[in-house]
Amino acid sequence: MAESVDRDANRALRARFDEVYGQYQQLRSGLDELQVRLAELRVTERSDDGQVTATVGARGQLISVELQPSVYQNRDAQALSRKITSTVQRATNAATAAVQNLVASYLPANSGSPDFLRSGDFGALLGRTDAIMGYGGERRG
Repeated sequence: MAESVDRDANRALRARFDEVYGQYQQLRSGLDELQVRLAELRVTERSDDGQVTATVGARGQLISVELQPSVYQNRDAQALSRKITSTVQRATNAATAAVQNLVASYLPANSGSPDFLRSGDFGALLGRTDAIMGYGGERRG
């Protein structure tokens, strides 16, 4: 009887291992594609009046700023500075959202990584592990 229970437990463990390993293989095979897509990601935003166009990459790094000639008609340098800054910030925010969505599409939904990318909360990375380990937030000594 104990031998049968051991075999059943071993079968269940093997099935779980196969499932986890399959998820790992799927994740690993997608990472090369994800890396390429992130390297190619560009987000472009225009100011409300169309005078300023900013393009940023996946990390929010500024790639280009284009100014329409009409921007020089108003010689208010501070207003132009604010317009450029806000346009770049909008592009960066859009790039952040695009990266979050792209990365989330490659990761298991319950991994916590997509939540971490959205919130910046490190607890999201460990949430599943904490639940498995029975860690409820109290400090262990």
